[in-house]
Amino acid sequence: MCGRFTLRQPAERIAREFQLEEIPALEARYNIAPTQDILAIRHSPDGKEAGMFKWGLIPSWAKDASIGAKLINARSETVGEKPSFREAFKRRRCIIPVDGFYEWQRTGNKKQPYYFHFKDNRLFGFAGLWEKWRTPEGKSLESCSILTTEANEVLSAIHHRMPVILHPDTYDLWLDEDERNRDSRKELLRPYPASGIVSYAVSKAINSPRHQGEELAQPIDECSVGIG
Repeated sequence: MCGRFTLRQPAERIAREFQLEEIPALEARYNIAPTQDILAIRHSPDGKEAGMFKWGLIPSWAKDASIGAKLINARSETVGEKPSFREAFKRRRCIIPVDGFYEWQRTGNKKQPYYFHFKDNRLFGFAGLWEKWRTPEGKSLESCSILTTEANEVLSAIHHRMPVILHPDTYDLWLDEDERNRDSRKELLRPYPASGIVSYAVSKAINSPRHQGEELAQPIDECSVGIG
């Protein structure tokens, strides 16, 4: 699964990397948690657009918004079948800009958080889904979920799942609304190659969404894991 991530890059760099004319005002975030508002990119009549979405997908048919807290991730293996995600997978896909994420390694009854990022600290995009839900007051609430897949060699030492990371040259395909490309999009839902991804243990302060600051993404010891 994916339960925390970072987006530390300035808005100008994010806009350039994802070829956007504009994005909402942003500040560096080191502990982005479920139910918070996060940046996501979706298809638009003019190409693509960025906006803020509540992390935790709320299906259009949901009775209340609380279901979103249980739908922060969608398993790529079954996303086309599950009622909560099926329509969004067909018609409402998005890309979630990220520059690192956290996973927890369980040992007995203890859980140690690890931070994962690329050696060159590049920006990258998670495959996501978005939905629009009407509140009882008639207001529109947009939410999203992150797709997950089997872990690659770096992640598998810590956790058996990882978020789906898209290659930059597949961004347009993922957002494309042409149903004829559905099978090609399914091919994108696989573990990202481990080369270039590094991991290290970080402070358990990350466990609380109240904690923020660049120290959360810093290693707490010398033991690190990485390939290439």
